[in-house]
Amino acid sequence: MTPKTGPRIGWIGVGRMGYQLVTRLLDAGYEVSVYNRTRSKAEPLAEKGATIVDRPVELASLDLVISMVAASKDLEAVMLGEGGLLTDPAASPRAIADSSTVSIEASERVRRAAEERGTALLATPVSGNPSVIAAGKLTVAVSGPREAFEEFEPVLLAFGRGVTYVGEGELARLVKIAHNVFLGVVTQSLAEITVLAEKGGVSREAFLAFLNDSVMGSVFSRYKTPAFVNLDFTPTFTMPLLQKDFDLGLAAADKLKSPMPIASAARQIVAQAVGGGNTELDFATLILDVARGAGLEITSEKADVSDGLSDR
Repeated sequence: MTPKTGPRIGWIGVGRMGYQLVTRLLDAGYEVSVYNRTRSKAEPLAEKGATIVDRPVELASLDLVISMVAASKDLEAVMLGEGGLLTDPAASPRAIADSSTVSIEASERVRRAAEERGTALLATPVSGNPSVIAAGKLTVAVSGPREAFEEFEPVLLAFGRGVTYVGEGELARLVKIAHNVFLGVVTQSLAEITVLAEKGGVSREAFLAFLNDSVMGSVFSRYKTPAFVNLDFTPTFTMPLLQKDFDLGLAAADKLKSPMPIASAARQIVAQAVGGGNTELDFATLILDVARGAGLEITSEKADVSDGLSDR
């Protein structure tokens, strides 16, 4: 670790991704104080140098507080609820960077409350998962006051590969929602063509090797290859979370009068899977539903295939 001076940072929410991102900040030499609703999940970070607090409001005197929680109601609770970050009458952070995937409306409510206290709110949703973080390839979209972005951009750059400023207000929320809708649509399509090839006699390993080497291959198709080939559905992103993001995307499309017929169809497929009890496994399980519909029983090919993250 190379020690460095910089802003005092608070962090709210240490799920699978939050834990790793706090670790990256600590490794970069930042002073980080952490709140998590279940304190025991945050306590191992104390061994890495973090300070653990019992309420979000205890972070109010810091320079920058980053939040990463599961849903809109959780964001409003940690910011505006009892013991929330923005409830101390005498203190408020200079800036908040919220990396949760939440509705634009919820973010706007928090933004108004923050601005009334002289706190800048940056929307900072990320693209990636724990494996992507470990590979140093997480990316961040940012919107909000440009001055606050420029001040705290070095902190966000510690997350991974790149940070993109997309404009004022809530624009980064729309960018992330559009990103996640595309994630679901692409995964459904990738599952369909992979099953088509297999039903015609081509192994999933061979088909995806060809695809990944073609102009249609991508970081994402390579990353999902082990799950599709070996049917390892250890969760990186679950069906309920994907359904939530489809719903946010379709709500934004309705508001903006921007039709998304393919996304609407994919959302129904995901909702059916959730309704059938698929709530804990990775969303790559979409390939199982496609195979079932094709009358194809698929099994792990037990192949040595790369996820591409260590190859770039």
